[in-house]
Amino acid sequence: MNSNLKVTKRSGERETIDLDKIHRVITWAARDLKNVSVSEVELRSHLQFFDGIPTEAIHETIIKAAADLISPESPDYQFLSARLAIFHLRKKAFGQFEPPKLYDHVVNLVEMGKYDAHILHDYSREELDILDGYIDHWRDMDFSYAAVKQLEGKYLVQNRVTHEIYESAQFLYILVAACLFANYPRETRLSYIKRFYDAVSTFKISLPTPIMAGVRTPTRQFSSCVLIECGDSLDSINATSSSIVKYVSQRAGIGINAGRIRALGSPIRGGEAFHTGCLPFFKYFQTAVKSCSQGGVRGGAATLFYPIWHLEVESLLVLKNNRGVEDNRIRHLDYGVQLNKLMYQRLIKGGVISLFSPSDVPGLYDAFFEDQDEFDRLYLQYEADPSIRKKQIKASELFGLMMQERASTGRIYIQNVDHCNTHSPFDSKVAPIRQSNLCLEIALPTKPLNNVNDPDGEIALCTLSALNLGAIKDLSELEPLADLAVRALDNLLDYQDYPLIAAEKSSMNRRTLGIGVINFANYLAKEGVRYSDGSANNITHKTFEAIQYYLLKASMNLAKEQGACPAFHETTYSQGVLPIDTYKRALDGICNEPLHMDWETLRQDIVTHGLRNSTLSALMPSETSSQISNATNGIEPPRGLISVKSSKDGQLKQVVPDFEKYQYSYELLWQMPNNDGYIQLVGIMQKFVDQAISANTNYDPSRFPNQKVPMQVLLKDLLNAYKLGVKTLYYHNTRDGASDNHDDMVSVEKEDDDCAGGACKI
Repeated sequence: MNSNLKVTKRSGERETIDLDKIHRVITWAARDLKNVSVSEVELRSHLQFFDGIPTEAIHETIIKAAADLISPESPDYQFLSARLAIFHLRKKAFGQFEPPKLYDHVVNLVEMGKYDAHILHDYSREELDILDGYIDHWRDMDFSYAAVKQLEGKYLVQNRVTHEIYESAQFLYILVAACLFANYPRETRLSYIKRFYDAVSTFKISLPTPIMAGVRTPTRQFSSCVLIECGDSLDSINATSSSIVKYVSQRAGIGINAGRIRALGSPIRGGEAFHTGCLPFFKYFQTAVKSCSQGGVRGGAATLFYPIWHLEVESLLVLKNNRGVEDNRIRHLDYGVQLNKLMYQRLIKGGVISLFSPSDVPGLYDAFFEDQDEFDRLYLQYEADPSIRKKQIKASELFGLMMQERASTGRIYIQNVDHCNTHSPFDSKVAPIRQSNLCLEIALPTKPLNNVNDPDGEIALCTLSALNLGAIKDLSELEPLADLAVRALDNLLDYQDYPLIAAEKSSMNRRTLGIGVINFANYLAKEGVRYSDGSANNITHKTFEAIQYYLLKASMNLAKEQGACPAFHETTYSQGVLPIDTYKRALDGICNEPLHMDWETLRQDIVTHGLRNSTLSALMPSETSSQISNATNGIEPPRGLISVKSSKDGQLKQVVPDFEKYQYSYELLWQMPNNDGYIQLVGIMQKFVDQAISANTNYDPSRFPNQKVPMQVLLKDLLNAYKLGVKTLYYHNTRDGASDNHDDMVSVEKEDDDCAGGACKI
């Protein structure tokens, strides 16, 4: 290459390109990595240099040259390119590779308005110097390339207009810890900060998008999921829309329950007019959801829920369909269809489903969630009453339409409302579960608002994080991690702001948390078991038993210190009822693993001392935050040993963790013959998880005649999930031969923005 090429510095000054310096940086980044070639990266970079190339472009060219070499044969290029990107990132943030002292850094960013001033009020210089000693900046070198790009794109404090970055990852982690434990006594908080910092910076605990992007900044809303219930009045509809706007603007994913809204043609004002039905108001909610861009971190997103027996259901089921015109479609919302045992029985027995407007059948809508026996009684009564407006449709036809739309859009979700209430931490007579959230893993009580300041309404918030199963060697390691996660998230409830009184009251009374897992596929690969053949059933039972036990124990110990949550009496936990008491016994037929933890002592301790938190667990999607931890996504099997995700940052290649050691132990998504084994695992997890699970169903049309998945297969999976107690079903994924190329090594995917990491994936 011509060594006389000139480089243009930021000042505009030109000088000869320094190839020796470039060589030294690449050699430094390649230290301790296997099967990487410094000369290959240099050669690919040099081919793209040109006379007058800006300094910035040189860095980016080298980084991309290394990233392009990531392959199954040479997975460590993901770390070489990451280190080069970290080098570049720090130069941009600090003007040099070596980060500044923590105190100086905080003072600088507080003065710029990027960090919350409370950090300097709550911590002395001496304490910040101690925290600085806890930081291990070399942990930046453990990130993969995809993780660094996600950090740059979503999490690091920056100017999103000019793209200036102001911090590096270890400052993010230590300051999140410092903010979350600021209210602890001075004699103990530094110890908690160090332990929490070590857990998150070594990827043992994964944090969701709102916490990573927001804690330490002046923005103080970090709950990933917001559940808003709408009543059947204009005041409530307007209050719902206003609440949506407030929370979408603060990075939350939204669940909207609109099932109470009366059907088209219902009389209003004593028969003075006909009701316009659901569609105009659903469009109104869609406009509210899309009104804010969430500061460039993510776009607004929501899932809207309604019961399958709603009189307008045939129109509602097709709202996402690409056919039709704008007047009868609302495509930018996702939808959750609510079912219960009676609806499934009508399908199994070849019966009909009667459709009603909730306004015409007093008590039916509330009984749907609160009391299944009462629902059955009222439903049969209203079916037999000729004076009540209704429409009847074959159950097979209605379920077929629902599953057809679920298959074609991927985004018609399922909520089994009876399971959500009978296998629940809440007493359904007092605090029924009427909806879920954007990503179908949150199951919390809500009440409609009559206005935005309604003190009697209830907006449910859930704060998320996850434990990295791939980072532990023994289940006992989960106990201290569970304690740290519960304490940190519980502190966050007091640390954050609440734009609406209905959300603040609910959060302070119930103190709900949702702690899940990432890297489950890696965990199974290390254990040498598979999703599809039942071999993972017992280890899954043992693992999720331990997780729920340790989470409950942590919350009980916190209640001893700080008191139980005020609404503890509205939980079934207060009655001594645990998840192990209410699960579907059909699970015993697929898993014979006994209980291993001391549940009876814990049961008595919970009754005696209470719980600090009404809920502890939820299994959420974790697309982006899993990438940060170089982990597999939540509980999902990977689509390929290398995933190539298309995002606004370009194509990001990421190799499954422990590739060289366990590449032949991973069971990939499209290697699974069907959904049976996966659904069994979700059912086993649901036995212990006190909220719900973002569980997907996956179909490869090439396995079926005429490249078409039969309806009976879709219905079989739906019924199997119900039988095993699964509360919710999230995405319906269909294998796309164009993107997957039927290559089990490499999978090309469009990035799916985080729901907690979400709009609410963590």
